[in-house]
Amino acid sequence: MTLRIGIDVGGTFTDLVAMDPAGRITMAKSPTTPRDQSIGVLAGLGELAQRLGLTLPEMLARCGQIVHGTTVATNALLERKGAKLALLTTRGHRDIIEMHEGLKPERYNLRMPPPDPLVPRDLRFAVTERLTHDGSVAIPLDEGDVLAAIAQMKAAGVEAVAVCYLHAWRNPAHEQRTAALLAQHFPQAYTSTSSDVLPQIKEYERFSTTVVNSYVGPVLKTYLDRLADRLSGAGYGGEVFIILSHGGIARLADAARLPAATVLSGPAGGIVGARECARMAGLDNVLPFDMGGTSTEISLIAQGEMALTSERGVAGERVALRSFDILSIGAGGGSLAGIDASGRFSVGPQSAGAQPGPACYGLGGTEPTVSDANLVLGYLSADTFRGGRARLDLPAAQRAMAGLGARLGTDPVAAAEGIFRLINVKMADGLRLMTLRRGVDPRQFTLLSFGGAAGLHATAVARELGVRRVIVPNTASVLSAWGMLASDLRHEVTRSQPCETAALPDAALAGMFHDLEQKAIAGCGFAAGGGGALRIGRSAEMRYGDQIFEIDVALDGLDPAMPGFVRAVEARFHARHEALFTYADPAQSVEIVTLRVSVSAGASEGAGRMAPVPDAGPTVPTGLRQARLGGGDCAVPVYDLAGLRPGQSIAGPALIDSENTTVLLAGSDSARVLGDAWIDIAVGAAP
Repeated sequence: MTLRIGIDVGGTFTDLVAMDPAGRITMAKSPTTPRDQSIGVLAGLGELAQRLGLTLPEMLARCGQIVHGTTVATNALLERKGAKLALLTTRGHRDIIEMHEGLKPERYNLRMPPPDPLVPRDLRFAVTERLTHDGSVAIPLDEGDVLAAIAQMKAAGVEAVAVCYLHAWRNPAHEQRTAALLAQHFPQAYTSTSSDVLPQIKEYERFSTTVVNSYVGPVLKTYLDRLADRLSGAGYGGEVFIILSHGGIARLADAARLPAATVLSGPAGGIVGARECARMAGLDNVLPFDMGGTSTEISLIAQGEMALTSERGVAGERVALRSFDILSIGAGGGSLAGIDASGRFSVGPQSAGAQPGPACYGLGGTEPTVSDANLVLGYLSADTFRGGRARLDLPAAQRAMAGLGARLGTDPVAAAEGIFRLINVKMADGLRLMTLRRGVDPRQFTLLSFGGAAGLHATAVARELGVRRVIVPNTASVLSAWGMLASDLRHEVTRSQPCETAALPDAALAGMFHDLEQKAIAGCGFAAGGGGALRIGRSAEMRYGDQIFEIDVALDGLDPAMPGFVRAVEARFHARHEALFTYADPAQSVEIVTLRVSVSAGASEGAGRMAPVPDAGPTVPTGLRQARLGGGDCAVPVYDLAGLRPGQSIAGPALIDSENTTVLLAGSDSARVLGDAWIDIAVGAAP
């Protein structure tokens, strides 16, 4: 038996899924260990092995692949705990990363202080060199400047270096020579060059992404080396892959080389898992709703396609590498409730995290959280948390709510109700940003609920939006880890090649794409790696001649060898522009700015489509739980998900308990059990 294991490290829990060749899965959860995530990973693997009836060495000996989602790079950015960083750049351009694009994040906030750059000004070194826009050398590289900067960096205790020269996307020679000098004279420094990280036009995006890459690089590399050593010491001899922000997976060495591509590593697994669930359920339009212990991630799958973007901002820093278009909200089971500086009642974005966690965890937390509110309201059971392996501390949660109630001038239960309502409104607002602002009607979509905390809030959030259907898959509490096992081994390369399409021959554009394909294949070693047929994805960032911003145009299905290839690319651009902005102008000149090619292979074929399930009638609850619903206390029927059969129906109000999550149905909701214990909920009107 060859197992594949997916691991997702979240802010509160580390989720693990083992899948055998028949597609059967075994799930486990372990508390995340923030100081060293690899400790929690190994503890989780030990628990997973117990569930499989194996010792840890036995399980790892049977494991052929581990796919891991990590928040190490993200946390380093959020907490400003990356490497001590220096920047080498063209003389006269060392303030690009501080000026950004000349805009403030909140442009009408006159009191907003400028963000602190990741590289202080005294560690930004100007180098005499200059390339023109076409890549020709205007001023040769002054190696003496580079060597002098290296001496100052050593004296300052610099740990990492970003090399960003003007127009290096067109000609990398000066950056490559600088990297060689750094390797010779400062080999202990982690080094990134912009021509390697992001060979694209637009200085700020290229500089910022390269700076982020070097800033988080040493932290991520240290973690990956430590993880590899722990796994090897425990008996694992297979490959470890890291899931990247665009949903593909990469080998450890590639992830360590491009750590900026991992800043949305964990959430990306959830979106891949959501796509797989949508495919299995035969759904084209889905809103992935992932509520965990620390945050909620929201995305959009329209017509079966996942939204991608190269305009991500993470912790105030621009990361222009391609990633899923994910909106992260500080709303999770551990989100803290209180009164903010303006005197308003608020929930999140601060979180109790894994340590000390919510008050009800009994680990020392005393502040009220969403999980404490759900326990006080009766939605969670103190006795069955994590399948009965842990007990929640109801008195501690009540004390936390009493303290909040005293500050609000109300009783503890009313305070808990306020937390529940406010967090639902906050998450619904996030879904509105993902849909309505993109011209998408959320009422035409199905909400796919996953994450350990989502089941208690999904129907209320759907009601806020007018969404009438919620799907809860059987892997909901560990969907990100499960989704990683459906990810492709993927490598992506880009090249800026500004040109007008009117004068561009078909053969020239086809040749550009061919060169990128060969680079992508060689860059990830697919020829040697095998794992199935290669899949080539092509796209271009394009614009009309008078525009200053580009749009991403997918070119899948177009053969570069076809006659009229350039005209077909133009037609795709016009159609995409009209879809986004309701107009197109075929008479205008069209420019290609950047070409992009992805090569992927080795993905799991995934499970088949879910078969229709005949109606099996209503089911009988296993018990009752006192809960607060509709403004009053009532005895709510409780169902054990493990004991339900496909086709059975459940009328609300109801609570459906499983090992790692609980689903709440209001009185106007009803649910039907699908195959593999999925829950299909018809959301009723507001009570």
